[in-house]
Amino acid sequence: MTSTKRRIETDVMKLLMSDYKVSLVNGNMREFYVRFYGPKETPFADGVWKIHVELPAEYPYKSPSIGFMNKIFHPNIDELSGSVCLDVINQTWSPMFDMINIFEVFLPQLLRYPNPNDPLNGEAAALMMRHPKEYETKVKEYVKRFANQDVMESTTDGSDEEADEEMSDIGSISEDEEQES
Repeated sequence: MTSTKRRIETDVMKLLMSDYKVSLVNGNMREFYVRFYGPKETPFADGVWKIHVELPAEYPYKSPSIGFMNKIFHPNIDELSGSVCLDVINQTWSPMFDMINIFEVFLPQLLRYPNPNDPLNGEAAALMMRHPKEYETKVKEYVKRFANQDVMESTTDGSDEEADEEMSDIGSISEDEEQES
C-alpha cells in the first residue's frame, strides 16, 4: 500500500469516526460527502450543507477539491458550482493539514470571516461591503431555503427530485483520475 493511499484511508477514517456524517460515493475513499453545520454566532448558524469532497491521487501533497452541494450566499463561494475560494485549500495547502482541519477550522473560518476583496460571488461581496445588514438577511434567507434540515434529508435519500434545484451544479471525478486509482 502506498503512503498516499494509507494517508487517504487514515484521514477519511478520522472523519468517519468524528461527529460528521460522511457518505462515501460507491465505497470510494477518494470521493465522499460530509454534512457540515454553519458556525454558531454567524448568519450561517442554522444551516446544514452537504459538502462534496474529492481527493486527488496526489493527496495529501495536492489539496482536496471541496464544493458546497446546496446553495449558499457567500462572497467566497460560487453560488452555481459551490466552488470555494479559500487560500489554504487553493494555494497554501500543506500535507500537514488533514480532512478534519477543513471541517473544524478552514470552512468555519471562511463562513465567520468572508473576504469580499477576493470574491467568487460578486453580488454577495458587494452587498456585504455596501449593505451589511441586507447581506446578513440574504444569507439567512438562503439558509432557510437551501440549507435547512428538510432540504438536507430530501437530498440524502435520493427520493425527492425537486431537491435537485436546491443543489449546486458540481461535476465528479474525471475518467482520467479514476483510471489512476
